[in-house]
Amino acid sequence: MDEGITIADLKKRVQKFCEDRDWDQFHGAKDLAIGVVTEASELLEHFRFLSDDQARRLLSTPIKRKEVEEELADILFFVLRFAQRFGIDLDQSLHRKLKKNAGKYPIKKARGRNLKYTDL
Repeated sequence: MDEGITIADLKKRVQKFCEDRDWDQFHGAKDLAIGVVTEASELLEHFRFLSDDQARRLLSTPIKRKEVEEELADILFFVLRFAQRFGIDLDQSLHRKLKKNAGKYPIKKARGRNLKYTDL
C-alpha cells in the first residue's frame, strides 16, 4: 500500500535488490536513463492508438491492468535507482519542480486548459 511507505524505504529496497545482484556496474546514469525511457515506451505500447474510453476499458481488464502496473513498477524502479545511485532527493526535486510549474501555469490561466505555458 502506498500509505505508510517512504521514498527512502523504496530506494533502500531497490538498492538492496541491485546490490545483492552486483548490478552497480551496470547502473550508470546513462544506463538508468535508458531504462526509464525503455520502460515508459513499454507502458505507452498498451495505449497506443486507443481512445480515452478504450484505455479506461483496458484498465478495467484484470490481465491488462496487471501488465500496466508492471510497466509502472519498472519505470518507478529505474527512477528510484537513479535517485538512489546519484543522491537525488526526489521529494525535494518534485517540490521544486511543482513550485516552478506553478509559476509557469498559474491557476487562473491554466485551469481546464492543456496548453504549454508559452501559449497561455
